[in-house]
Amino acid sequence: MLSVTEHKGIEFSADLNSKFEEIVKRYPEGKQKSALLPILHLVQAEYGWVSPELMDKVASLLQLQSIEVYEVATFYTMFFLRPQGKFVLEVCRTGPCCLVGAEKIMNHLEKTLGVKEGEVTEDGNFSWRGVECLAACGMAPVLQIGPDYTFYENLTEESVDKLIENLKNKI
Repeated sequence: MLSVTEHKGIEFSADLNSKFEEIVKRYPEGKQKSALLPILHLVQAEYGWVSPELMDKVASLLQLQSIEVYEVATFYTMFFLRPQGKFVLEVCRTGPCCLVGAEKIMNHLEKTLGVKEGEVTEDGNFSWRGVECLAACGMAPVLQIGPDYTFYENLTEESVDKLIENLKNKI
């Protein structure tokens, strides 16, 4: 559960602070909240997820209330509110994909990786989750893999096994 706290122990790198300043400068004086989304993306890219402490630090940086950052981070599904694996497999779970096997693919991922949706494998390399429409209904079922967001279509259990094996070889 998220909690509003003041956390001063986190210090962003000079490089990250420089990027933040560049982003904030894009917006008129007093409108620094407009920089929130791109800054949260940078924070997640650096830390792998956006913890309450990181959100508090961003709020302080942008002179916002922590709750304003929490509202944004919890609304958008692209922000991870807990640690994720090195590779995040996101399976489309909307109607068209489910009609042609998305649920079967998600069950297969759970069994193959040994973790439930949202959990991280013991080695820290994989997590998976169902997501809303990936806009490829004609090639369903589909999944994308972060952090690079490569896209895979017409999935079968066999193609998912090959995909996981290829990812393991990249580690």
